Amino acid sequence: MCSRQAKGFGHVDLRFKVGHPKRYPIDWIFCSLRCQACFHRLYAAGVRALEREGTLPTGAGVIDPSEAELAAMQQCLKPLGEAAGEIGMDRPLSSYTQQEALRLINAVVTTYVEAMVLEHERSKYPPVRMQLDQSP
Repeated sequence: MCSRQAKGFGHVDLRFKVGHPKRYPIDWIFCSLRCQACFHRLYAAGVRALEREGTLPTGAGVIDPSEAELAAMQQCLKPLGEAAGEIGMDRPLSSYTQQEALRLINAVVTTYVEAMVLEHERSKYPPVRMQLDQSP
């Protein structure tokens, strides 16, 4: 979830018994309980959507981004431009080496993930509104 090294916090999908064709090995490992919990919330929402529809909808893959996601994308523009500028703006993307393409991807993904983590932390708790005592 955050791109840090995994440290053993895993995910187990208990919907299917051992030997069921839809069961697959666990390959989701997380760095912390926070990232694990975030994944579980997203995973559970996805499972509920699949159960409502009965199957994975065709053409599902791109959804309308939320305002937070759009803001995170906006924040990626500067790091993307800086990385592309270091590589060479005059070169077409198809001529980039694998390392150069990975530099662009890293710039965008790192910025996006950091922005979404900050937004999550910011919106985690609603702002506290205190009512000042007006008595003399």
